[in-house]
Amino acid sequence: MSSSENPLLSPVDNASAPHPAGDAPEHSAAAPGTVRAMLVLGTRPEAIKLAPVSRAMSASPLFQPMVVTTGQHREMLQQMLGLLEVGVKTDLAVMRDRQRLSELTARLIDGLGTVIRTERPDLVVVQGDTTTALCGALAAFYEHIPVAHVEAGLRTGIPDNPFPEELNRRLIGRLANWHFAPTARSAGHLRAEGVPDGQVITTGNTVVDNLLWVLERGAGRSAFRTDGRRVLLTLHRRENQGDRMRSMGAALRRLADRGDVEIVLPLHRSPAVREALLPALEGHPGISVVDPLDYLDFAATLAACDLVMTDSGGLQEEAPSLGKPALVLRSTTERPEAVEAGAARLVGTDPEEILTAAVRLLDDPEEYRRMSAVANPFGDGHAADRIVARLTRDFGGTPAVVHGQRTPLTDGRHEAPGDDERGAG
Repeated sequence: MSSSENPLLSPVDNASAPHPAGDAPEHSAAAPGTVRAMLVLGTRPEAIKLAPVSRAMSASPLFQPMVVTTGQHREMLQQMLGLLEVGVKTDLAVMRDRQRLSELTARLIDGLGTVIRTERPDLVVVQGDTTTALCGALAAFYEHIPVAHVEAGLRTGIPDNPFPEELNRRLIGRLANWHFAPTARSAGHLRAEGVPDGQVITTGNTVVDNLLWVLERGAGRSAFRTDGRRVLLTLHRRENQGDRMRSMGAALRRLADRGDVEIVLPLHRSPAVREALLPALEGHPGISVVDPLDYLDFAATLAACDLVMTDSGGLQEEAPSLGKPALVLRSTTERPEAVEAGAARLVGTDPEEILTAAVRLLDDPEEYRRMSAVANPFGDGHAADRIVARLTRDFGGTPAVVHGQRTPLTDGRHEAPGDDERGAG
């Protein structure tokens, strides 16, 4: 497929053909007419959210997906990708202990650039707002390969909060050719920034696709040990590390002191996170500090909990899918749809505020019912179908089918079926 056949296939502000000119290294062969799609991921959330896209592409006669991992969360990925039926072609293994973002970025640009020159894909797909996603998009741009951005358009409006994710996703928004927005709000952010209407497609969020896919298989095991009030806790963000995280850990220990609460914390492998949280939480009978769970077990643990407390982004999308109220332990969120719908509450990082909000939900049945009954604003489990349908159309294939009907993709402004002002679904 040449750039002259479809203007979307030209890199941003660059009319060069998708393949770099001149001599190129040997790469794995693809069937004639097949679109070679390189999916770049490095973290566990990226794997979770790109797995449905990889599976949908594998089921399509048009696409040949190849997954490249950078190893930002290498141990977590190794335990998980096989469970999600995602095969890996290349593992760059770029992580070093306590490396700076500038060092990581340099390694990623160099390594991904080499892989792209070797494999010469027709398309690079990145997800979200990690350093891997930014470097994948930038390396593709340098090699004149078009970029599709899954989960595009999330914004807090504060360039360094969350850090570095907010700036990463803004920069990817300047590099991408397809912007697959999870909600109508996210799509609106992109249009307000000048992204052409025809390149913005609202799909729902692929995290819902994967969560439902996993739970249908029923293969995971919950990490909860008791029948008490079950709280699933995740904490890891850079901006929360240090004294702030230590104070939050102390507040969570006080919550467990109630005696009727069991807190499960799948502890991030970051040394900074472990140094901040373990002194306060380890050894308490009401707190289970466990190693990071594989995704099947994590999904089962989420399904079994009563309350989610998190500074994660993905959990703000997953919890409403299962009717689990979420307390967001951050000062900002790029996913305000859950807060506005009433499924999540932004409680900040003050220990007393965190404790008060958790106690209120655990002790007030009516407040709990209001939050748990909210419909998920992030999609219906068919986001990957819509992504692959749009790419199929633009690469000259036959549009895919969703819910037994052709996905409505005749206009870049057309939202996915069932959209309203809160987003897809």
